[in-house]
Amino acid sequence: MGILRLYLCLLVALLFSGCAVLSNNSDLVLTKNIQAPTILELQSKELYELPAAKQRPIIAVYSNSFSDLTGQRKSNSSFALFSTAVTQAPEALLIRALKHAANGQFFRVVERVGLDNLTKERQLIRSTRENFEEDKKLQPLLFAGLIIQGGVLSYDTNVETGGLGARYLGIGNSTQYREDVVTISLRIVSVSTGEVLMETTVSKNILSTSVSQDVFRFIEMGTELVEIEGGIAENESGSIALQKAIETGVLNLIEIGINRGYWKYENFEINKPCDVDADECIDIRG
Repeated sequence: MGILRLYLCLLVALLFSGCAVLSNNSDLVLTKNIQAPTILELQSKELYELPAAKQRPIIAVYSNSFSDLTGQRKSNSSFALFSTAVTQAPEALLIRALKHAANGQFFRVVERVGLDNLTKERQLIRSTRENFEEDKKLQPLLFAGLIIQGGVLSYDTNVETGGLGARYLGIGNSTQYREDVVTISLRIVSVSTGEVLMETTVSKNILSTSVSQDVFRFIEMGTELVEIEGGIAENESGSIALQKAIETGVLNLIEIGINRGYWKYENFEINKPCDVDADECIDIRG
């Protein structure tokens, strides 16, 4: 009888704790507090902290130049869903990585995804100024010397699965994991010659894990059953994993371009006096 009271007290405590959590979210039935929106930063700190380019190259990203080439659908381990496994706007993540490289001081990214909208707006401004006889002209659009292309090549699910569990006298504990892999390809093409200047392929694993505990006991001479279950699962975001892969690819392309002499980091001179002769002072190249 004492064991039954113990289990009942535990269940009542869990019930009241759940009510306390839900009281902070009266509009939605959630088990966690509602969080405010957050501004997403670059996942690669190394890409963000790169030195600025000595001469920023102008690069273009078209809507069809970096797209989902997998055709992969989301899977729940039983059947495929209608939703795609990869975002259908991966060019937005690529533009973000290029635009924020070196804190926005490496590439000059020109708008090509919404080029039709941009052209229509410029035509509207031009016609309006002509009708009202305004002499102010629009500045010419920047043209890119480089185009970046590629795509999401593959999204492999259940590449590796596994787990571990144990149970003793009705008390059990188990862990499970699943690993997916996303692969992307990026290449930079010269507009003047059409030559592929550099290319890289990056793969990123996507990990899902779960931990669960349960109690399954018969008490009171096997006439009453007590069952308690609990657990938590954590799935790595597929879009964040894709963003990490894209940023790693952009960082690799920048390093390849530096090694091949396509661009250079901005030089920084030391203003602090040196303890040695002036001829032995060394300029720092970022």
